Amino acid sequence: MKIDRHWLVTGVAVVIALGAGFGAARLLPEPPTKEAAHKDGHGEEEGHDEGGEDGLVALSPAKAAAAGVSIVAPERGGGEALILPGRAAFAPGAEAVVDAPLPGTVIAVHVGPGSAVRAGAALVTMRSPEGAAARANVDAAQASADAARAALARDRSLFERGFIARARLDITEAEGRRTEAELRAGRARLAAYGSPGPDGRVVVRSPVSGVVSRLATSPGQVLHEEDQEVAAVSDTGRLELVFDAPPGASATIRVGDRLAGRTADGQAVNAVVTAIAPAGERGVVTVRARPEGFSPPAGTVISARLATGRAGSGLLTLPVEAVQTVEGRPSVFVVEGAGFRARPVVTGAVADGRVEIVSGLTGTERVAGAGAFLLKAELAKGEAEHGH
Repeated sequence: MKIDRHWLVTGVAVVIALGAGFGAARLLPEPPTKEAAHKDGHGEEEGHDEGGEDGLVALSPAKAAAAGVSIVAPERGGGEALILPGRAAFAPGAEAVVDAPLPGTVIAVHVGPGSAVRAGAALVTMRSPEGAAARANVDAAQASADAARAALARDRSLFERGFIARARLDITEAEGRRTEAELRAGRARLAAYGSPGPDGRVVVRSPVSGVVSRLATSPGQVLHEEDQEVAAVSDTGRLELVFDAPPGASATIRVGDRLAGRTADGQAVNAVVTAIAPAGERGVVTVRARPEGFSPPAGTVISARLATGRAGSGLLTLPVEAVQTVEGRPSVFVVEGAGFRARPVVTGAVADGRVEIVSGLTGTERVAGAGAFLLKAELAKGEAEHGH
């Protein structure tokens, strides 16, 4: 009986404990349902993000740029792309190579590479034995011409007074014409030599205004007839881009086509095709283009992209990094107000780091390019915070 009483007491205690627990559970408030929370205004709307609207990232373009997000505009292009290696060069006739007019020794250089000069500006001063000889010849021709003029005046006076025959006067007049011709030839030669002085000193001057793009001499250098280049002066306003294209490109490239290029340091260079030369001995087609806006210095190496797919050339294109997958759909982040909105797009072919946008954009938008993945992460972060 002792044992039965023990089990009876234990059973009563268990019943009491269960009853107390049930009562406590009935006293705690039940968690609100999703519908109730929505009615009370404490719940979160589906799809609500940082900007308060679906797909909007409340990050200003300025702050996005500071975070490493670039803003780009869609470009017309599409189709296949042709990559052309090239360089910036002076247009034909824009560079004047200045040679010394005669052999001699350079005694002074007055400019350096990059110096701005006007037409007639001194480039170098040199001394030339040939220049001294040319000056001496002119001086001698001048003396002969002076003597011939004096003789002609004397014989004309004697003829008029009847002291000499007409034949003698004719000879004197002919001699005068000969000496005058020699003087004119000597002066022309001297001018071509740069009008050297009696000691052969001559100043070599620039024939055009521009910038010294190359200096080919230095003080003390002796210039010979086969090597008389002094400098090159170029008109920096007459630059063009010259590209090498494969032989088949001549059938697809057209005058007026637009090129999108970049220099080795990443600077964008836009240009319009102005001329296409047939394939030469090396089988290379030369494409010449006029830069628009920024013009790189002559000699700069450039790589340009040319869309050659004529049928798809009207499509919009964006850098491939601009397209992100949002909720399983290709999307781009379009600048909207003070933020970016994810907009679904339909993409096409991909070539040379750019993707065709078949639909979804009008071409007037500003879109996040490099760094667009940061906006995608920010959008996902906002949705995750509101989802808890």
